[in-house]
Amino acid sequence: MQTVQDAPALRAAIRGWRSQGQTVGLVPTMGNLHAGHHSLLKLARARADRVVATVFVNPTQFGPNEDFERYPRTLVQDQAGLAEHGCDLLFAPEVATMYPFGAAQSVSIHVPGITDTLEGAHRPGHFDGVATVVCKLFNLVQPDLAVFGQKDFQQLKVIERMVRDLGLPLKVMGAPTLRADDGLALSSRNQYLSEAERNQAPLIRQTLQQMRDLLDKGHARRIIEEAAQSKLERAGFLPDYAVIRRAEDLAEPADGEREGLVALIAARLGTTRLIDNLPFD
Repeated sequence: MQTVQDAPALRAAIRGWRSQGQTVGLVPTMGNLHAGHHSLLKLARARADRVVATVFVNPTQFGPNEDFERYPRTLVQDQAGLAEHGCDLLFAPEVATMYPFGAAQSVSIHVPGITDTLEGAHRPGHFDGVATVVCKLFNLVQPDLAVFGQKDFQQLKVIERMVRDLGLPLKVMGAPTLRADDGLALSSRNQYLSEAERNQAPLIRQTLQQMRDLLDKGHARRIIEEAAQSKLERAGFLPDYAVIRRAEDLAEPADGEREGLVALIAARLGTTRLIDNLPFD
């Protein structure tokens, strides 16, 4: 596996592949990789001749009180894992490469509507940072396809909408959430949990399943959401939201609507903020 940090070296490698008629898959990450990330590589490897992974902790998607400085940076371990799981090239740029005029003076991309709710409401500006850096990576790599995990469900929908609206010539693929044996979605932030919190964390997945089951039994959506919020609070979580939404656009479904829905939860447990979701179809 080749590792590059600058755009000319990245583009030179990709030009070589293109000259041989090879397709390119992209897996953007912020590093500190685990089995969930490796599953994205597997999907990209199955659909493209060559796979590029990126490791970049993007400053513009972190709020002022979030964990940008302490976000784990484990490039050496990430390189080993990527090489083992079929990555052809790792692009690990510096901030100056991605934001040549500085993050504060960067062109910013805003995807309206879908970014105003849920994560967007609780983390103002977060999705502007995500859309901006992902669009930059798409421009640099110019992949045929890009793979993102469904655990960050709203992020996936924001990127899908951006690609469609801007007419970018690539396919965005969502990869199923990889979970621990007890149901907890794999995440780099799980390492922040204490032992007691880690034992409690699978309740999020259980609550999502209960929300789905109650809707199947005909219970009203708002009653289900209130019950989920109360259940999490009684267990020691501080929920930001526990809701059922349309999967396509994250709008509130109409009363009695049952098709194409997803349950989403974001909650703090101790100092760690966890998110998860469960598509009903």
